[in-house]
Amino acid sequence: MSTLKNNFNIKYLNTTHQFHLVDPSPWPLMASLGGFFLTSGLVSYMHKFIGGWSLFLNGFLLVLYVMYVWWRDIVREATYEEHHTFVVQRGLRLGMILFIVSEIMFFFAFFWAFFHSSLAPVFNIGGVWPPKSITAMNTYTIPLTNTLILLSSGATVTWAHHAIILNAKRHTIIALTYTVALAALFTYFQGLEYVTAPFNISDGIYGSCFYMATGFHGFHVFAGTIALVVSFVRIVLNHSTNTQHFGFESAIWYWHFVDVVWLFLFINIYWWGNLEPYNLSTNVLM
Repeated sequence: MSTLKNNFNIKYLNTTHQFHLVDPSPWPLMASLGGFFLTSGLVSYMHKFIGGWSLFLNGFLLVLYVMYVWWRDIVREATYEEHHTFVVQRGLRLGMILFIVSEIMFFFAFFWAFFHSSLAPVFNIGGVWPPKSITAMNTYTIPLTNTLILLSSGATVTWAHHAIILNAKRHTIIALTYTVALAALFTYFQGLEYVTAPFNISDGIYGSCFYMATGFHGFHVFAGTIALVVSFVRIVLNHSTNTQHFGFESAIWYWHFVDVVWLFLFINIYWWGNLEPYNLSTNVLM
């Protein structure tokens, strides 16, 4: 019996494929529970149920903990156990591409709502866009500044990518430092814009479209900044080489996606959407 068992183990371990069969892990189940507690707690808190805030906070902390331990395991598998072969990396690249496509669809919904309301403004908002009761933001102040900041961060993160391919660790670290600093500056100005905005999310369809689109973009900037910081730490610890750095590369892809979304936001919502109010039914300027 023991001989058969040993033979079975040998055949199981001596596989010829290059795929990575992950070990059993509790993190997917814990992540699901954390997400359930987080959303349920937030809804309960909004409806003023007792314990809603505590449930939300516990779910949020559980999600953060699972993020840390799950990614810790992935880093160990990739860096020290060398499970991320070429075939595995190809699968990871495809997964990241599909994730970014899903994010594009996510923002597509907000742009759809914006154009649906702005191209055919209803009489409830005065038949014009922006609505008569809304004082739109000045396009050429914080929005234009943030555009220049985010485009500059796209250039510096590209510099970091080329530097790591050329095995220039010092240039990679410098470029990533600039990128993270620009990302933090963008987030600061975005918060300043929200504080000084002459309208809020409850001000009709204009406020809803504006804050949902720019707010979720700001959240994506925050998530991308965390990914770049983690990549920075891993590069300092020599976890990445000029050929094995997909974690960093995926963060770069994500950051370029954030850049492109912001360009659409700036052109359509901040610039075109803030032009002189235009009555589409009579084709005259208001």
